[in-house]
Amino acid sequence: MNLASARILLTGASGGLGGALAQQLAASGAALLLAGRDPERLAEIGRSLPRAQGITHSTVRADLTQPEGVAAAAGAAREFRANVLINNAGVGGFGLYERHEWGEIDTLLATNLTAPLRLTHALLPWLKARPQAAIVNIGSTFGSLPFAGFAAYSAAKAGLRGFSQALRRELADTSVAVVHIAPRAIDTALNSAAVVALNRDLGNPSDSVEAVARQVVAALERGGGEHHLGFPERFFAWLNGVAPALIDRGLAGKLAVIKRHALAPLSPSPSPAAREEGDERDAARLSL
Repeated sequence: MNLASARILLTGASGGLGGALAQQLAASGAALLLAGRDPERLAEIGRSLPRAQGITHSTVRADLTQPEGVAAAAGAAREFRANVLINNAGVGGFGLYERHEWGEIDTLLATNLTAPLRLTHALLPWLKARPQAAIVNIGSTFGSLPFAGFAAYSAAKAGLRGFSQALRRELADTSVAVVHIAPRAIDTALNSAAVVALNRDLGNPSDSVEAVARQVVAALERGGGEHHLGFPERFFAWLNGVAPALIDRGLAGKLAVIKRHALAPLSPSPSPAAREEGDERDAARLSL
């Protein structure tokens, strides 16, 4: 896709990855509609964006876990004449499954899975009527490589990956490309102390938001398909698909470390607004 002619609805725009994506997409000439729950932060990001001649950016306040928020974002996107939807908003969830309160799990599923499905459903007829359009779903390595300590998060991201694959096949005879991008761990301020410590103990550095944003923009420019970012994570995701028992055995050797960090005293969580706005990839990387 030629980004110079793109008009993009970007969710989770005020998070670390969202902000980096906004900067790089705007620098490529795209017009942006920034969606999130913090209007002041969205306006601040909007003012910081580069503008090509004749390009304007806009914002919409929307809580995408609520039906009225989805309706507000979809209505603003149609008014903006968007032809690209980037489902980026997400929250993380590290910890042993049995220790999570159901409300936390419900919020995680609503933000990471239900919201992208609902917003895509609301906008799909509009996007299909555009001469060229795209839907970009920001997933996670854990959607293809479910990881101990991230059961609900892995379930949500696996669901998003399955949705992306099925929708891409369903829309193969239309003008709408469906892109699924699976980053590995991302270094943002929203990562919990436990996840930072876990990655450190496993010897797994994180990617910068700028590096991931560059790869997302490149994938959008190339068109549809599935993109796993990073090696060896891309290899392990493939291996989990063909020989999951090998991954079972490899992770069994890491389980004591994972549980030690998962059972550590909980640090204060980001505010609900910050969590939804962000791209909190509470994701440890795997080395077997």
